[in-house]
Amino acid sequence: MLTQQILENLSKFYPETVLIITILLIAIIELFFKKKTKVSGIIALAGLAVTLVFTLVQFKFTQQAIFFQMVVIDPFSLFFKLLFIFSAFLIVFFSFMSNEIRDMEYKTQEYYALILSLTLGAFLMSSSVNLLMMYISLEMVSLSSYVLAGYFKKTKRSVEAALKYVIYGGVSSGLMLFGISIIYGLCGSTDLFAISGYLSNNAINMVTLLVAVFLIIAGFGYKISAVPFHFWTPDVYEGAPLPITALLSVSSKAAGFAMMIRFFLVAFRNSAAVIPGQETLVYGILPGFHWNEIFAVIAVATMTLGNFVAIWQDNLKRLLAYSSIAQAGYILLGFVVVTPQGISAMIIYLIVYYLMNLGAFFVAIMISNKYHTESINEMKGLGYRSPFLCVMMGIFLFSLSGIPLTAGFIGKFYLFSALVNSGYIWLTIIGLLNSVVSLYYYVKILKNMFILRPAENNSSRIGFGWGYNILLLVLAVPTIILGVYFAPLTKFAEYSIQMFGLK
Repeated sequence: MLTQQILENLSKFYPETVLIITILLIAIIELFFKKKTKVSGIIALAGLAVTLVFTLVQFKFTQQAIFFQMVVIDPFSLFFKLLFIFSAFLIVFFSFMSNEIRDMEYKTQEYYALILSLTLGAFLMSSSVNLLMMYISLEMVSLSSYVLAGYFKKTKRSVEAALKYVIYGGVSSGLMLFGISIIYGLCGSTDLFAISGYLSNNAINMVTLLVAVFLIIAGFGYKISAVPFHFWTPDVYEGAPLPITALLSVSSKAAGFAMMIRFFLVAFRNSAAVIPGQETLVYGILPGFHWNEIFAVIAVATMTLGNFVAIWQDNLKRLLAYSSIAQAGYILLGFVVVTPQGISAMIIYLIVYYLMNLGAFFVAIMISNKYHTESINEMKGLGYRSPFLCVMMGIFLFSLSGIPLTAGFIGKFYLFSALVNSGYIWLTIIGLLNSVVSLYYYVKILKNMFILRPAENNSSRIGFGWGYNILLLVLAVPTIILGVYFAPLTKFAEYSIQMFGLK
């Protein structure tokens, strides 16, 4: 009976199974190649393509819990799985086109296997409905990230980044595990739905619960780069290979948001208000425990610190790191609003963030390839030497700052609308002011590219080839289109949360 149940669950676990098989296949096949090849990268792309097919097939399921109620398949997890797959696709292509990765002295089979391992962990993070499964999947993502961040083992900057990442990650992980143990001690279960039922129907010590939640937030905050758990971000982003920096800024962060949303909206909802058999999602904060107010403070601190520290950065990777911290603050604004509109706004912003942030990092890769610099001051006149590249960068940066007619504007519009409709006017004003601040340091990059002239002996045009330009357009065109025609985006976001939290 048990074996039959496991086999039946495995039939609904095909996307993750394909990733596991692909990782093993890369490890085995690359043993036969003595020289560095792209075979492992091609296998990774093929595995991701098959994973995509099986993930799309899962959309026929409404909601199913598998593996002893540890993992759930629902539209919410499927949305994030698609995001992780497309992110991994682009990161593999980025790696093919990055001189950093091409010029490595050693073989890269572990590199692509680790990217898939991180993606597999992210899959499980978005699907977990059990605290132990959440912790294990988070650790899987973290361990892969540590190795990838320090993949240039002969480069001092890369090794330093990995070491700092491990230290901060280990502390945050330990705090989170301690918080989970307290929750288990209070409720006697690690299942999110069982925790919700116990908290709604039993009197508990709110101080103890608050301590546990703060400890668990440390784990989530580290993964999404929220203040005050952000300290690792600029150093790791600067020291890691550029494609990995892009991967951490999107997949790792999105996985953290997925797990955090599921944890708080399931474990701390008011189960007493849920009507059995209902077909609509109930959002209700546990009486006497307004955890969303904690995130209002974290969101303000994250936005403000990220934006103001970014102003002083000269290194493009560090600037994008602090920009990524600020963007996490914007996304958290939707979490303050415990309504379907707020969570839907978070989903919308994560989609547009995926496009504009990966686009900005790909431009950074191209600049590093041809101009061998990460310094913003050394990018003077790039707009005259590589106009197409710099125009694309302008699109991504304006979208990140929320300029109208870009996808970033739509993302922020929905976030701020959700805040206003819920009465958080003060939070909306802080968000708008932070957007103005962010425009300053984004424009600083464009000023160096377009207004300042290059030196006379360094003004020749430099092209990048059709492959690079096509990949830029793949990211830039949707960034513009979704800024004008965004109805499919909102419908997809609403679909992704329609069955969320039901059992």
